[in-house]
Amino acid sequence: MKTRLTLSFLAAAASCLAQHWEVGASAGAGFIPGASVTSPQGSAKAGFQTGVTFGAFVGQNLYRHLSGEVRYAFMQRNLKLSSSGTEATFSGVQHAIHYDVLIHASRKESRVLPFAVVGGGLKVFHGTGKEQAYQPLSQFGYFTKTTEVKPLLSVGGGVKFAIAQHLNLRAEFRDFITMFPKELIAPAPGAKFGSMLHDFVPMIGISYEY
Repeated sequence: MKTRLTLSFLAAAASCLAQHWEVGASAGAGFIPGASVTSPQGSAKAGFQTGVTFGAFVGQNLYRHLSGEVRYAFMQRNLKLSSSGTEATFSGVQHAIHYDVLIHASRKESRVLPFAVVGGGLKVFHGTGKEQAYQPLSQFGYFTKTTEVKPLLSVGGGVKFAIAQHLNLRAEFRDFITMFPKELIAPAPGAKFGSMLHDFVPMIGISYEY
């Protein structure tokens, strides 16, 4: 019995060691269309300004056409309200932590490797600005210096290019989908915000496989 357990453990360890790992970093920019706001005072848009994104990831090639990655991204995203040519802003940042499954269209040994992505995790919204007694467009909503956490859905795709032995260049696009953080940008009395928020992020990255 002990011999069988030992052999099973060794086989599992050998399987893990045989799998390839990948570590890397990426950078890009996020574009958030925002959510529609309806109010007795008129209409507006609530959301976030375009900002930079920096990320890092650790991945494991699990199967021939499948791999998994743990990813973290820091996002500079200032809060925004806009209506009829007027815009109000408030400093803010976001953090995304998620696990993605990558589905490869061809063998991992290929020099050009397209892939699709689906995953999930959490997104942390944080207002960093200074709250003021008067804020433009306060008839639609209020900026708050608070932290709000929302479940995150990550979808997208990309292409990985082998540029040297063990070294890859990655071009990818993600849509980070969350519910709108209504504690961070609080609707004014009588105002109604859209419920969904999309963060479209094209990125370029580099990774090392071993």
